[in-house]
Formats: sequence, structure tokens, C-alpha cells
Amino acid sequence: MTLVTFIIPVRHQDNARDWKALTDKLQQTVASIAAQTHPDWRGIIVANEGADLPPLPEKFSVTRVNFPPNDMHELGKGGKDAFLDAFRFDKGRRVLAGMLDAKDSQFTMICDDDDLVSNRIVDFVSKSPDANGWVLTKGWVWNDGGQYFFKYDDFNHKCGTCLIVRRVLYGIPERFEDAEVEWIKSFLGSHHRIGPKLAAAGTPLGTLPFRGAVYRVGNAGSHSRAKGVIRQALLNRESLTQPHHFLRNLFRIHRIGDQHRQEFFNA
Repeated sequence: MTLVTFIIPVRHQDNARDWKALTDKLQQTVASIAAQTHPDWRGIIVANEGADLPPLPEKFSVTRVNFPPNDMHELGKGGKDAFLDAFRFDKGRRVLAGMLDAKDSQFTMICDDDDLVSNRIVDFVSKSPDANGWVLTKGWVWNDGGQYFFKYDDFNHKCGTCLIVRRVLYGIPERFEDAEVEWIKSFLGSHHRIGPKLAAAGTPLGTLPFRGAVYRVGNAGSHSRAKGVIRQALLNRESLTQPHHFLRNLFRIHRIGDQHRQEFFNA
């Protein structure tokens, strides 16, 4: 039995604007995960047949799928609702494929392919092996390639890399074919819905007591196309019209130091 399995769903290669850029960031993500200070973990990348992947660290494996490209991958082709629905199904079925290959895992953490995670995650989980799991309400926002992190305290509403959940609580079926489409979209394709569903079922998640992940922004290949960290923090209407908000956000900006590099970049 593996304590924690990190599952990284990767979009179809035909949906990537720049596959080389995507895999470069994926390589940073897997290196970040591989820095865990506790050894009881594994990583699963879910990718289409034929997708060229970077060299992977020990403890990582690849689950290959044959899903077609997401025809509504780009926002605007069918409206926001249709875009989100298609995205949740495409991501959810990839997560399900990874979950089916993680049957020996106590906990799973679904990670976006360009985010970074703390090297303390598995060690923390090992101290509470009977928990339902945790939500990451606090994290960092990082402008791709930049020298600064921004403290973000509503992290689980911004970033998909925000849940550590006891695998059995998902109710994963034995076979892929037994999963209903709406369940795939709602429970595996959306990180916003899992916490409330688990709480309603009497198995609420706890709160991770430290900043456990980094959300990368300013990345041309991301679904969110989020703006850079400095612009988000300081060059917005709230900060520009209310000086106390400007100062508050200014003090949330931290230069990336050696401790951050060790914890999140495996450097």
C-alpha cells in the first residue's frame, strides 16, 4: 500500500499550443513532487498514446490512454459553460484512468501539469494516516520564471492542485466503463465540488496547515491564462484606489529564496 499517489492528467498533445513548453513545465512539476522528504509515495502521469514525455524521476509511471482531443479546449469556441463542461469531462476521465492505476494508494493528490508542490506533503500525511484528507486553502502564486512568490489565502478557489483525499472516499468504480459521465465531470473533473460533497457525506476534509503548492501564472499554455503575479497583486482597481489594499498585497510578495527553492523546486 502506497501512502500518497500524485496523479497528473496531461491534455491531448493536439490540444497543446506548444508541446515542448508543456513538457518543460511538466518536468519541473515532477521534479518538485520527487523532492518529498518522506519516501512513501508514487507519481502517475496520464497521457495519450504517442505523447512524447520528458525523462521521469524514479517512482513515476505513465498511464497511457486513447482519448480523443477536446474539441472545445479553447475558451470561446462554444461559450464558457460548454468549455467548462468539456474541460471537466476531459480532465476527469484522465484522472479516473490514473485513479484506476492507483488502487494500492491510501491518498491521492491530483496535480496540474505546471504547478509545484511542497516537499513536506507526504511527511505531513504520514502523521495522520486515518484522516479523510486535506484542502490547501493557502498557497503561493508564481509568475512563470519570475523571482517572486505571492501569498494567496483562497488558494483552493484559484488552483486545481489543492486537494489531498483518501482514495476510497471518491468511490472509484472497478472498471472505467462503470463510471457515469456526470460523476466523472463533477467528482474528478472539478476541484471546486469535491470538498462540499465530502462534507455533506459526513467525511469533511481538514485544512493543510502550511502553504502546500505553487500556482504558476503567466503561462501561455495554461487553461486559465491568469495574469502575472505583480499585476494581479498591485495593478488592479482595488489596490490602485485603496492604498491599504496596495500595502497589504505588497507585503504578500516574497522573493524566492533558498528555502523556497528547496521546498518547491527540488533545487
